[in-house]
Amino acid sequence: MSEYTWLEGIPLLANFLSLKYQTGEWRDFVFKEDDVLILSYPKSGTHWMIEILSLIRTKGDPKWIQSVPIWDRSPWIEIQNMYEALEAQEGPRLITSHLPIQLLPKSLFTSKAKVIHLIRNPKDVLVSGYFFSKVCSSFEQVASLQEHFERFLQGNVLCGSWFEHTQGWMSMRGKESYLMLHYEDMKRDTRSTIEKICQFLGKTLEPEEMNSVLKHSSIQAMRDNKMSNYTLMDGSNFNLKNGPFLRKGVSGDWKNHLTVAQAEAFDRMFQEKMAGLPPELFPWD
Repeated sequence: MSEYTWLEGIPLLANFLSLKYQTGEWRDFVFKEDDVLILSYPKSGTHWMIEILSLIRTKGDPKWIQSVPIWDRSPWIEIQNMYEALEAQEGPRLITSHLPIQLLPKSLFTSKAKVIHLIRNPKDVLVSGYFFSKVCSSFEQVASLQEHFERFLQGNVLCGSWFEHTQGWMSMRGKESYLMLHYEDMKRDTRSTIEKICQFLGKTLEPEEMNSVLKHSSIQAMRDNKMSNYTLMDGSNFNLKNGPFLRKGVSGDWKNHLTVAQAEAFDRMFQEKMAGLPPELFPWD
């Protein structure tokens, strides 16, 4: 796994990781009470959530999402240069992270910053991650989906074990500053999910503003938006000739790729790893 560097046992992309994380200075980052942190395991709908929150902030006006790259609207705290940009940013900040809970600064847990934790069926996460590795030039290329499957179950993929990552952040359940959302619910009823986000953030949208958020955050609108589809980075960090950055954006695609044996092995691992959590937290088949 030469493309990864290990930070406290977690594999992260070596050529993206902020120097602040490499030196340990990340512990001093100060979260502010009006910050909103978008938290997810990779390939869980992160960019869709950034687009929605960007549009909520502008009350549906698409000018911001059509003029500022998505990574500048909600920078990743763990990525080089973005950490420093966040430190220098004035006013309410949208912040994104794929990190497990133990790698977030302690100030997050003593501030009033809001955490939106987005989770997705891990079988879909696994499959999406495999295809994304063909697009992101920094990802280690694996020979087959079976090899990626085995690494995923072992936690030898970007950001480590999905099971540990999810359990860690779910420990915040019950806190007023924490909202857990399911990708599947977002797909099934996007409007209701946006209403839930607005209630959590203390925001309101008029009907026409809500319609604009829905329109401009659709997967087709994001594919057509050069500030959101990563074509600006094509040829540098991404090889989009191997596929689009935004692939399908559907639920249940794992059924088209995993064998029955793989699905059964995954289910056994899931039952073992997540046994202490209520089944209703995982509303997928």
